[in-house]
Amino acid sequence: MATTAAPGSHMAAIKPCVSSSRRTYMSCTANFGANSEVAVSKGLRSSSNISLRQPFFRSVQSGPVKSVKVITRAMSASAENTPLPGLPVDLRGKRAFIAGVADDNGYGWAIAKSLAAAGAEILLGTWVPALNIFESSLRRGKFDESRVLPDGSLMEITKVYPLDAVFDNPDDVPEDIKSNKRYMGSSKWTVKEVAESVKEDFGSIDILVHSLANGPEVVKPLLETSRYGYLAAISASSYSFISLLQHFAPIMNPGGASISLTYIASERIIPGYGGGMSSAKAALESDTRVLAFEAGRKHRVRVNTISAGPLRSRAAKAIGFIDMMIDYSSANAPLPKELSAEEVGNVAAFLASPLASAITGSVVYVDNGLNAMGVGVDSPIFENLELPKEA
Repeated sequence: MATTAAPGSHMAAIKPCVSSSRRTYMSCTANFGANSEVAVSKGLRSSSNISLRQPFFRSVQSGPVKSVKVITRAMSASAENTPLPGLPVDLRGKRAFIAGVADDNGYGWAIAKSLAAAGAEILLGTWVPALNIFESSLRRGKFDESRVLPDGSLMEITKVYPLDAVFDNPDDVPEDIKSNKRYMGSSKWTVKEVAESVKEDFGSIDILVHSLANGPEVVKPLLETSRYGYLAAISASSYSFISLLQHFAPIMNPGGASISLTYIASERIIPGYGGGMSSAKAALESDTRVLAFEAGRKHRVRVNTISAGPLRSRAAKAIGFIDMMIDYSSANAPLPKELSAEEVGNVAAFLASPLASAITGSVVYVDNGLNAMGVGVDSPIFENLELPKEA
C-alpha cells in the first residue's frame, strides 16, 4: 500500500495538496505522532473506457474527516516488513478481487474497505451497465467520504473491471446483450475474460469475494414464480459463485480464501423474499461445502460464506420491506441493535486472513445472533414475559 508508518503511531492531521493539473494523481502528506511524514497517493485505473495510463482526479477534503466506526484495526499504514504487536488481521501483500461492487453502501464495498484497512490491494468487478456511473462517482469524489479508512487515509482501488457474472465466456452472450447500448464501449466482461485479464495484469490473487445476487421476480411468492425467474435467480446468485471460483481458483495463491454472501432465508421462511432467491441462497450454502472440499484439495483455497443480517442497501430495497426486516432484527436479535456493513466487512477480513487458516466450508452468521432465535420476542404473546434487560 502507499502509506507507511511505524506500528502504534496515530494519524494527527492530513495536509491537502493542490494538484497542478486535473490529470495528475492527487497526493497529500500525512503527519503521524512520531513526527514522521509520508506521502499518500490515491489512484484508480479502469479496464474499460478509461485508459490505464490515465489516473483519476481525486478531490481532497481540507476539513476534518468524519469518523467511521469499525472493529478491524487498519493495517494499511504499516510497512510491509515491520513486525506487529498482538494478533492483528494482517493482509499486507495480499490482492483481493471483489465481484459485485456498484456503489458505496453495500456489503461488497464494506468488505473491500475492511480488506484494504488490513493492507490488501483491491480490485473490483462492477456490473457492466453500472460501470460508467460507478467510475464517474469515483472520479468526482462522491465516494471519498465512504473511502476513509480507520487510519484516516482513503481506500485505494487499483483497478475496476467490467463484469457480468451471468455469462461464463463470450459464446454464452446472446446477440441482444451484445448489441445493448448499456454494454457497448466495454469488452472482456465475461467471467472467463475477467479472470484472464486479472492474470495478465497482476499474475495472481489471494482473495476472491462474491457479492452478487439478483432475482428478477424476487417480489413474487415462490408459488407464483416462473421457471425463467427461478433459474435466473439461481444463475445470478449461486452459479455465478461456482463460475467465479472455477475461473479464478487457478490464479489464486495457495492458502487463498474465497467468500460469498448468503441470507437466513436459505433455511428459514422469510415471506416476501421470493422469486427463487431463498432457493438460490440454499444452493449457495450447499455449494460452499462442496467447493470447500474440491477447491481445498485442488488449489489449497478456503471457501466460506457469510450469512449477513438485513442491511439498508440499494440492492436490498428491491424486495420492498427491508426497513421492516431491520426493525424486526433489532427487536428480536440477542444483540438488539442495527447491523452495520462494517461488521460484515470485518468478519470477511478475518476469514481472508491467516487467522482463519483452518476454517473452510462454513456458513458464518453475522446477524447479531438473530439466526439463533426460535420465536419473535416482540410478539404480543410475550408481552408479560420478563426478558433480559440491559443493566
